[in-house]
Amino acid sequence: MSCAARQPLPRCRSMTTPVTLPLWLFALILAFAVVSFSTNFLFPSVRWFLRRRMERAVERLNRNLQYPIEPFKLLRRFDLIQRLVYDPEVSAAIVDHARAQGVREDVAFQRARKYAREIVPSFSTLAYFGAGVRAARWLSNALYRVELRQLDLDALGRIDPQSTVVFVMNHRSNMDYVLVTHLVADRSALSYAVGEWARVWPLSRLIRSMGAYFIRRKNRDALYRRVLRRYVQMSTEGGVTQAIFPEGGLSLDGGLAPPKVGLLSYMVEAHAGMERDVVFVPVALNYDRVLEDTVLIRAGEAGTRRFEAHIGRVMLGILRMGWRRLWGRFHGFGTAAVTLGRPVSLREFETSGDTADLANVLMARIEEAIPVLPVPVMAQKLLTGPQSLAALQAAITEAGLTDPYFDETIDALQRRGVVTRQGDVLSLAAGAEPMARFYARSIGKPDASATRESR
Repeated sequence: MSCAARQPLPRCRSMTTPVTLPLWLFALILAFAVVSFSTNFLFPSVRWFLRRRMERAVERLNRNLQYPIEPFKLLRRFDLIQRLVYDPEVSAAIVDHARAQGVREDVAFQRARKYAREIVPSFSTLAYFGAGVRAARWLSNALYRVELRQLDLDALGRIDPQSTVVFVMNHRSNMDYVLVTHLVADRSALSYAVGEWARVWPLSRLIRSMGAYFIRRKNRDALYRRVLRRYVQMSTEGGVTQAIFPEGGLSLDGGLAPPKVGLLSYMVEAHAGMERDVVFVPVALNYDRVLEDTVLIRAGEAGTRRFEAHIGRVMLGILRMGWRRLWGRFHGFGTAAVTLGRPVSLREFETSGDTADLANVLMARIEEAIPVLPVPVMAQKLLTGPQSLAALQAAITEAGLTDPYFDETIDALQRRGVVTRQGDVLSLAAGAEPMARFYARSIGKPDASATRESR
């Protein structure tokens, strides 16, 4: 029926006739349109563009890295979490957990997903090789005179680039992460295993973007251990370059502690079904001054690992150091040295099913590579009694060191109240023996060689 035949009804509107809408309704429609356009066209295009740029950047990086960044490390965090929680071994652990705890399987599944989200990192090449490496380099050189030593250059050069490389380090300070990141930045991007101390916002987001994965060292939940085990094994199978501290925590007395075998055992199990080799590179670290030395010594004397160090105190210390540096009153903390030891190939090493043998070999090679530095040498000498400056210099020379900063080192020890000086004779100050033993033990023998089981 034409419009002319419908005279009693209102006149028909054409397609170009304006329609009046309330402002709030127009704003709502516009918002929905913007969201729809963004999610369906803009965001995918931007993600694709950024992804392509990242892939090209990784290709350029891999040409210069001794151990290239593997595709596994570049997976989206969501995809990696999905892959982990739907892994057959994790699925079986979910069923076992549900039966053991008397809960529904969907509840157990959500718990496994929570663990996976807690563990899995979100690696960013920009964060790592941009801000991360630059910050690590600046902070290391601002605090210390940094040295990198190598016991066997040929052995390190012979490592197959297709191998999974794991740096196994002693744990002297939280600066270990920063120092090693700086010194091996031209070799690879490290994925650290970090403890619960780092699960603090916003520090956790930064650390996760650097490729670190979080572990609860004291969690005995079988489901958690299975999720962690599978993540470590998947990373090992994927060729991710990792860094672990087999001691499990900071040294409270300055010496090496017996190793824990948890993470090592996961890697050994993964190697059994792999074509690529797993190569462990021992890394030994030592410092003329450990930033947390007084905190660690008090914790060791108390027999507890509860450290009296809060983020506020740390930030205050950083501000004080920055203020002193601004006015030229900050003289640094001496030398920090890292030695890369002789690698251990799992393909050539016979574990006989006992990972403790491998752990003890690695700790022995770390002990062999511990850098000898002036302050530990002087601490050993001063523990035997007062020493002349000439005797201390002779001890440093006998240890195979040349220390052009000898006077500066003595001044730093005096400012800290560790030594007193009368003429050319130095003695330990009253109450400074624990501090001297802490540094002396860093180049001494550990008290025990027994291996602790991982918790």
